[in-house]
Amino acid sequence: MASQSDEPEAPAPVAAQSEDGGLSGRALWDEAGVEPVEIALPGGVALTLRAYRKASTLTPTEIDESDDDDPFEARKRAAARDDDEEVIVDDEFQALLAEGDAGDKDRKDGDEPDPADFEDEADETAEAQADDEEVPAFLSHKGKLIAFKTPESLVSFIRSGAPHDLAQLDTWAALADRVQSTDIDPLAEDRYELDLVVENLRGGHDTWDLPLLIAAGEVARDLGHALRLKPVILALSPGSPLDDLDESLRSAESGGMGGFFGRRRLKKIGAQQASLGWRSVIGKISAAVDWRD
Repeated sequence: MASQSDEPEAPAPVAAQSEDGGLSGRALWDEAGVEPVEIALPGGVALTLRAYRKASTLTPTEIDESDDDDPFEARKRAAARDDDEEVIVDDEFQALLAEGDAGDKDRKDGDEPDPADFEDEADETAEAQADDEEVPAFLSHKGKLIAFKTPESLVSFIRSGAPHDLAQLDTWAALADRVQSTDIDPLAEDRYELDLVVENLRGGHDTWDLPLLIAAGEVARDLGHALRLKPVILALSPGSPLDDLDESLRSAESGGMGGFFGRRRLKKIGAQQASLGWRSVIGKISAAVDWRD
């Protein structure tokens, strides 16, 4: 009888491979650092891609900023143009020169810059380094989420060489060369049902689906940041009613005493207010989807 030590060892797991010998399935996505995502919207179920990278390694998506899109930004640009075009008449110019000469005379030759003057610059540099965290990027172009209804259409686009924001990833070329339609199978945690959020909130506190609403908040924040959707970013910003709702949902989901207090806070949140807020957020996201099939 063979001893336990003589028994053959179980073979090590082998990464899934495609027909051409390359990686496929989850191994392909893990190597590329990209993931397929499914987002159910009122206009249909969207298949797209998402990646997380350091902010310093990504060039933000281009967006079309026309005067009609944002009247406040249009006013700022107009005011800036007016300032640039303002002409100083001779008397004003001479007065400014005189003020400049007086300032130079007040300064002694031996005066050295005060180090305190540069403290703000140092603080800004430290903040910039701290802010270099992982941020979301989607298969998008000029502020529009590129979405598909079938895996085949998505793969066809990936291989087409058409411009999009994920093309800047150093792993993109290898992914585009290997991906197959059978690889487009989002994980359960990468499937979002935004189309159910408003109806669920309208049902009242006792019927709220906590995992559904929490997941919706996560993907909405990702989309708002990646697509630079200002209304979505503001609606979900810290301290906003929808952010308070999200925190209460997470507390209630955690269980224990935290869950008890979270459920109490949820009871104080107006179902109508929450549903109207989310309706606006989903409307902005839906308007930023570019269906390609």
